[in-house]
Amino acid sequence: MLSHDFSLDAKSIHKLSSKGLCLQTLKEQIGDDLDFNLELWRAQGLDIIKERGSFYFSTKFMPISEATFCIVDIETNGSKIDKHQIIELGAVKVRQGKIIARYESLVKCNEINKHITEITGIKVEDTKDAPRLKQVLYEFKEFLSDDIFVAHDVKFDYRFISLSLQKIGLAPLLNRSLCTLDLSERTIQSYRYALSYLNEAFNLNPDATHHRAMSDVLTTTALFNKSINNLDKSIKNVEDLIRFSKNARRLKRPKFNPLLKVDL
Repeated sequence: MLSHDFSLDAKSIHKLSSKGLCLQTLKEQIGDDLDFNLELWRAQGLDIIKERGSFYFSTKFMPISEATFCIVDIETNGSKIDKHQIIELGAVKVRQGKIIARYESLVKCNEINKHITEITGIKVEDTKDAPRLKQVLYEFKEFLSDDIFVAHDVKFDYRFISLSLQKIGLAPLLNRSLCTLDLSERTIQSYRYALSYLNEAFNLNPDATHHRAMSDVLTTTALFNKSINNLDKSIKNVEDLIRFSKNARRLKRPKFNPLLKVDL
């Protein structure tokens, strides 16, 4: 997922992830100040490298076993970025299936409606001593670095965080991203793919508290690792994995819910 501020067209972005983009095409779209733009994008979480005379996302040559995946979840007090904000953020870094670092924080908030509190259990008073959004976003951006951004239904979390960064005067995210909902549909046969259902079906996180950021992160991490373990051996690098998660055929779902108890 790339921000609207990323100045390359869709065809060029595809080439960066696959067969490479030539210098001429790159300069035609971003001008002659190539080094400046590459550094700017790197600061936004996107590393583009030159290899064999062409330009690529660095993830094109990054084995899955050597990549760091940052698995993220946020809770918000609503879905509209102009009215609402992040109230909790959790993330872990995963490499070779193991958690190597964690970040989590509540966010100071002046308003959380009853419906959100019922879903998350988070009240305004729970956040009174929490850091403000700006501090949390600065800390998270540093934590994320240029790792691959992973979430269950990644579009919401990625977009909301990226737009929140822009609201406080920072550049939007450009990190490569991966959706565990998409990936699990292609690696794990299930009746449904909501995170709570998958957790119940496969006992991913026995201590889960659904709709709390770190708990959902840990559930997503277990799901991610399960999906990676089910991958075909031909999928070796990060861009292969991203492409597979978007384009591979989804597994056929069971006709009946195996978790549904039927009285005989």
